Amino acid sequence: MAKKVKVSELVQQFQLEVIAGEEGLKRQITTDDLNRPGLEMAGYFEYHPRERVQLMGRTELAFFGMLKPEERKERMRSLCTEETPCIVVTRSLEVPEELVELGNERGLPILRSSMATTILTSRFTSFLERKLAPTTTIHGVLCDVYGVGMLITGSSGIGKSETALELVKRGHRLIADDAVEIRQTSDFQLHGTAPELIRHLLEIRGVGIINVMTLFGAGAVRNNKRITLVVRLEAWQQDKQYDRLGLDEETTRIIETDIPLVTIPVRPGRNLAVIIEVAAMNYRLKQMGLNAALQFTNKLTATIAEDMDDLD
Repeated sequence: MAKKVKVSELVQQFQLEVIAGEEGLKRQITTDDLNRPGLEMAGYFEYHPRERVQLMGRTELAFFGMLKPEERKERMRSLCTEETPCIVVTRSLEVPEELVELGNERGLPILRSSMATTILTSRFTSFLERKLAPTTTIHGVLCDVYGVGMLITGSSGIGKSETALELVKRGHRLIADDAVEIRQTSDFQLHGTAPELIRHLLEIRGVGIINVMTLFGAGAVRNNKRITLVVRLEAWQQDKQYDRLGLDEETTRIIETDIPLVTIPVRPGRNLAVIIEVAAMNYRLKQMGLNAALQFTNKLTATIAEDMDDLD
């Protein structure tokens, strides 16, 4: 189901002045795109994005003031539609009478802000992106390991929380345990955070719930982190062939984004925290163009080729 934001939330967040159409504050915003109706003021409505929040600044209103009375009414009638969530006038500029009249008549919120148009555009976009972004919740642990946002997943009882505790003890930071709320931004990046109720908390079987920030300090936690690598812990299977070179690069899809995936088999004696640290450092090296597995394979291929030439 597509997310929506009520105009009243926008008014409350940015302390906007309601000039007209107060009964329309329940109208819903469905896109984070905004529109400055410059061409519309000139009479071109062929591709007018009616579903967007309309921002009118000094330029639009100055041009509007040059129009004849008949043109002013016509332009405002075309601008104030049922699909339009609201119209915002910036810089505390005077709102045209035609706009106030149509706003009250059609129940379209006409709002005003003291902020400059460019600043308000940036803040509106940021707010709406955050509110309208696709989200999901995944069972797992999210940690910041050497600057890499690592989402640790696996079946219940596999050792995710215990591994996170060891990582925190080794100087890394916890973002979320048990439930990770993930938001996808417009550029297909994934950002994870913890639900407010369990933020900074870690559940260790046999010990109970601990507050990581209280025990280890504020430097052991953070509120959100971009997810760049998924680590899946699974019980060791004797008959399963695991990748020993690291050439098989797997991915997993979260919402609409593909994220690199590393599968780590769990068995007694394996230090998972150290392995995850190495996975984080190896991921960073790969991002810098240094792939140890590929270098080894190329060197091995070259050596075999040389040996074959010697046999000839």
